[in-house]
Amino acid sequence: MLSLPVLGLGMAVGLVISIFQSVTQIQEMTLTFVPKIVAVLVGMLFFGPWMLAKMLAYTEGILTNFPQYIR
Repeated sequence: MLSLPVLGLGMAVGLVISIFQSVTQIQEMTLTFVPKIVAVLVGMLFFGPWMLAKMLAYTEGILTNFPQYIR
């Protein structure tokens, strides 16, 4: 659930770049990696607070209910 927005963004950018490479017949390897890395970093900046809030809520739920898990 946490990785879906960032991985989906990277996959969408990779798909667009691969279609662009197929249409123009440019087979440059760095053309695929750099835009995906930039898209993932932008996605981490954009979705980072939401991901952190989800992780903190999950961890708080585990620690709060820990005595119930032991029984």
